[in-house]
Amino acid sequence: MNLTTDPWIPVVWEDGRNGLVSLTEAFGQGQEIRDLAVRPHERIALMRLLICVAQAALDGPGDRADWRTCGERLPAAALAYLERWRHAFELFGEGQRFLQVKGLRPPNATGGDEGDSLSKLDLALASGNNTTLFDNAGGSQRQFTPSQVCLMLITYQNFSPGGLVADLLWSGTPTGRSSNHAPCVIKSLAHTYIVGSTLAESVRRNLLTREDIELRSVAWGAPIWEHPPESARDRSNACCTYLGRLVPMSRTVQLERSALLALGQGLTYDGYPLWREACATVVARPRDGSIERQALSLSPAKAVWREVSAITVLDRGGHDVLGGPLALCHVEPEQSCDIWVGGLIADKAKLVDTIEAVFHLPAAMLGTAGQRVYEQGVRHADRWALRLGRALAAYRREQKDELERDQWKRGNRVKQMAAMHFWTAAEHHLSDLLAVVENPDLLCASREAEPSWSGTVWGHALAAAARDAYNLACPHGTPRQMKAYVLGLKVLFREPTESGPGVTAQTEEENE
Repeated sequence: MNLTTDPWIPVVWEDGRNGLVSLTEAFGQGQEIRDLAVRPHERIALMRLLICVAQAALDGPGDRADWRTCGERLPAAALAYLERWRHAFELFGEGQRFLQVKGLRPPNATGGDEGDSLSKLDLALASGNNTTLFDNAGGSQRQFTPSQVCLMLITYQNFSPGGLVADLLWSGTPTGRSSNHAPCVIKSLAHTYIVGSTLAESVRRNLLTREDIELRSVAWGAPIWEHPPESARDRSNACCTYLGRLVPMSRTVQLERSALLALGQGLTYDGYPLWREACATVVARPRDGSIERQALSLSPAKAVWREVSAITVLDRGGHDVLGGPLALCHVEPEQSCDIWVGGLIADKAKLVDTIEAVFHLPAAMLGTAGQRVYEQGVRHADRWALRLGRALAAYRREQKDELERDQWKRGNRVKQMAAMHFWTAAEHHLSDLLAVVENPDLLCASREAEPSWSGTVWGHALAAAARDAYNLACPHGTPRQMKAYVLGLKVLFREPTESGPGVTAQTEEENE
């Protein structure tokens, strides 16, 4: 099984057909492929591989002018490069293997039913730290095709969460039983890529230039298959260069056609602030009374669309600056674009969820004024969510439901249900918020009026969503319930303090 010539990458063709392609076909016929047909974490792993091959094949592009035209020569350059390095992309065999270390000592028996199961490489299956909640076949022996193993291996190397693994000998040195997070899952990193009309265009639009890399004082490096690490201490290229990190080797793996012979700790990769991934977003967050810069993390409690204003800030270069994915800087002025945001959420050694979202960004979103308007629109939604919570609390106080512990727990569940309903409804009207970003005049009903979100379609949608969520959570069929309902309704529709463009947004707590 060779990744360059044998089909293994799931794709959707322009005519809607699903299929598998090899790396050679992905580059040679990339203009005929609409998109990848994979799960969020698999998409990230594949995009990193495709970008790495493209950048290595071009040995660039050198600068922005070269970037604009490199798409024309990329297919031929990639095919020549893959032919030259074909031997390094073998999944099995006696020679160099892709993302594997030969000669590892097999792990000792640990008493598990799946001690040598390939299912450990699929992060969605019940194996290792993953539960059987959505996979009742855990503990059984499964069969995987070589094409499936290819995708599982590269995804696992990018996203394996830390935890206990086998203690193996790598070049005579024990790797240890404790493993660290793979680079793409550190702090549940949010990954962002520009989406093109075809796979070829998606790859090109996410390429960085040598000028981009040099501006950030980062070494260009070489792909890991060109310089395979000889031990866990051999980190200079694989962990500390742009190309070296794109396809990581966070675990030492040795495969056979039907079994996982060895799986242990591999190279250790640093996260932000020691390393800023090209697809990451750096934000400023309050912590312990000060402002801390950190990589944007995904959370099940906060939808990605609420962070778009931070993701679209352009990182023009320099050290430790705020901004979204570096490739956004190549979007032409006055040009809209589509972005994909996603990743895998992990809690220590356990995987929690995968998240993905696609957004169409108007050109105004890549400017400071548009980002400010968007952020204020999100804050307006935050204020409605806050008022919804207060209204529910007023309702339950009137009902005397919070005096007993069981009732208090039930009240929290009701609040969570109402909040989920509100934020889901708000997301359905995201286009109304983007319409205000494109035309901020919508904030003013007349030329004399102060900027106001309440009069916009977005404002009306949020008010309706809050009212619906309140109705869902607050029964009002009896006289007592009706009295509590009315009191809560007054709290919900208490007139808020508005914040328009150029005005510092304040929370209701500050205004009161």
